[in-house]
Amino acid sequence: MASTSRITSAAIACLAIAGSSNAFTTGVPGKSAVKSFRNPTTALFVDGPEDGTTVTSARKEIGYDAASGRFFETDIDKSECIPDDEYCVVDKETGDLVRLTLEEKERIFLDALQSYYVSGRQLLNDAEFDLLKEDLSWNGSSMVNMNRKETQYLTAVQDYLKGKPSLSDAEFDKLKTELQEEGSQFASAKEPRCYIDTGICKVTYQPDNFRNNLLYLPVGAILSIVWLGFGFEVIEPLIRLNPIILAALGAPLIYNGSVSLTNEFIFPNNKIVYGPCPACENETRVYFGDILGVEGYGDVASVKCTKCKAQINVQKNTLRASTLPKDE
Repeated sequence: MASTSRITSAAIACLAIAGSSNAFTTGVPGKSAVKSFRNPTTALFVDGPEDGTTVTSARKEIGYDAASGRFFETDIDKSECIPDDEYCVVDKETGDLVRLTLEEKERIFLDALQSYYVSGRQLLNDAEFDLLKEDLSWNGSSMVNMNRKETQYLTAVQDYLKGKPSLSDAEFDKLKTELQEEGSQFASAKEPRCYIDTGICKVTYQPDNFRNNLLYLPVGAILSIVWLGFGFEVIEPLIRLNPIILAALGAPLIYNGSVSLTNEFIFPNNKIVYGPCPACENETRVYFGDILGVEGYGDVASVKCTKCKAQINVQKNTLRASTLPKDE
């Protein structure tokens, strides 16, 4: 009994020592740890950014609040321009940065290239040009990707200005014509340009495919009615066909007949183009070709603007439109 009481006393003493010791407990008391985790005034990231730090992108700005240890979006006006992420221009009156549209950036890029290669004058410094090019690339613009012909054209212009032409006049004219027919923005201008010395204003027109296709509609409608009538009168008594299947069977004949009759008899050599007037930018349309045997414009069309009454000469192949010189 004495030994049993001594063992019990020793066990009670060990439990008392263990209860007062921190050897088997965490370094931070459980109660205080929970309190500090739930305390809203304690920063979540001890080594995080400083209070008030902001991260800016092209459209949004993210700020950091050290008190709550959280990131939040700040309000940025969509019209504000971020010079580190995009190409901006400075308003001469207010001195503020102005955000440009994609079309405006493409026009500045094209003007900078043509000015450098044609006249040797640098409109933008290297840093501005690289930023503009990168901005256009991120926006998916095809302006920054030149093909082989466009590169050859700009190189030929630069070599000619240096006095060492790399192409003959015939080769250069052929290359320029090919680029204009392909609608290249480096060899054609969609907006009018006027020359002070001669007074001539030039612009490149575009094909009006919608109205050009409408020329085939009358013959196509007549042939469709004739085909359906033929099918119901001749084919229907022999074989019963769904009208949709009947129309599908006659589609190749109707299409070929519409194109042949329209191009050969009704509207021979037809081509409709449109674009702004080189002098006043009023929208103008020109029809090339004949109408039912009546001769119309051939290779060159000479029309008068309905707004400013300026005489405009439009070339059928290159679609180049120009006004007459001042002395004419």
